[in-house]
Amino acid sequence: MNDVLQGDERPTCAEKAAPGALRMYGVGAVAVVLFLGTLQLVAWIQGFSGPVPSIWNDFAGTPKSMAVPWGGLALALIGVNTTTRIRALSIAVGIDVVGALVRVESGRPFSVGNGAVIVLAGLAAYTLWRRDVGGVRSVCLGCLLILATKVGDTWLHITTIVRPYVLDEYAQLADHALGNPSWVVGSALEALGPPAYAVLHWVYIQLPIAAIAIAIYQLRGVASGRAWPSHYLVRTFLLIGLVGPVFYILFPVVGPMFAFGPAGQGFEIGNLWPAIVPFDDSPTKIPFDAETPRNCMPSLHTAWALSLFIHSRQGPWWLRAGGTTWLVCTLVATLGFGYHYGIDLVAGVVLCLTLESMLRDPERGWDRARIRLVGYGSAVLVLLLLSYRYLAVPFAEYPELFGPAILLAMGTVVGMFYATFFAAPGSVFATWGGQTLIGPTRPAPSR
Repeated sequence: MNDVLQGDERPTCAEKAAPGALRMYGVGAVAVVLFLGTLQLVAWIQGFSGPVPSIWNDFAGTPKSMAVPWGGLALALIGVNTTTRIRALSIAVGIDVVGALVRVESGRPFSVGNGAVIVLAGLAAYTLWRRDVGGVRSVCLGCLLILATKVGDTWLHITTIVRPYVLDEYAQLADHALGNPSWVVGSALEALGPPAYAVLHWVYIQLPIAAIAIAIYQLRGVASGRAWPSHYLVRTFLLIGLVGPVFYILFPVVGPMFAFGPAGQGFEIGNLWPAIVPFDDSPTKIPFDAETPRNCMPSLHTAWALSLFIHSRQGPWWLRAGGTTWLVCTLVATLGFGYHYGIDLVAGVVLCLTLESMLRDPERGWDRARIRLVGYGSAVLVLLLLSYRYLAVPFAEYPELFGPAILLAMGTVVGMFYATFFAAPGSVFATWGGQTLIGPTRPAPSR
């Protein structure tokens, strides 16, 4: 079972000796720097801080997140030997302890993370100097994790500038087809009280840490000679983070708690969430503030949590239990906190499975089953978004018809994904999904 999770294990010497391997990472680094520079230029023009000051704060100021820098360092240490790992951790901990003491002594807020980022930068230089391709690869993963959060913060600010109007009235009306689950779960969480909220909030914000835990399990052993898997969770996480935010511009939505609840800062339609479910059969675009991100459609937290769940399926029991727990708690939190409508979660599921289908089991190549699944998933996602926008009134008036239709559309994508990648070889589902029995010379597909 575990070999399936780790993927195709080919000799690492080929990877380390591959000509031009470091040059490829260099080109990627230049592209990332140019992209960050472009975002920073936009930020300066529009009058907000942007990614570069945030990166500088991680080095010498107060990091925005205490967990993400250490998560990035944890990923980077996967590809280096034990001695380097111990030294890097010791230095990072030492820097953070000194920094925390200085902050407390000077009356500033407690924070850690500078040590992890400083050591990560040093590790990048060290692995390049050693021409260690495996080490450089893991360091790049750690850096991308941190930089992705900076890019995400900047992009969320951009959404408020380019989309001053939001489509929440359409989304809420279409959500009647699913029974307005945000209102239902939000009311239930209010009844359960602060303890339930605290647990779910912790799970919700620590989703990247759960993903790092699964990634570390998938990539364990690469520093000791085992080959890198052909596919692993970080690839899906990054692709979702790259593609998903594009839809924030195409379908700007802020969420029930902001558009219909107490967090709207005067722009809300009314203080209705989660007690009163509105019904307005003449929805319109509504103006909203320049602070609240238009980051609702689709739910990327749902997409990320589902990818985490999928990649935990072939691990040991504790990994499977963790993946299931994070998925269930994330779905409950996204609805119960008023961050998303039910239709956002459906779109997030379809987005995740479509992108995962592009990356999973690269040994198969782009066979007919993969092309069919990616094309069908893309078509379903586009159809869902168009129907949320232009069929919102019929969705609300005929929920007994459109509710099952929405779930059926999502369910067909789930079924096709299962048949293509997870059905038992030799079964009817697997044959339809293009799976073939694994021969003695063919590497096991990645999971």
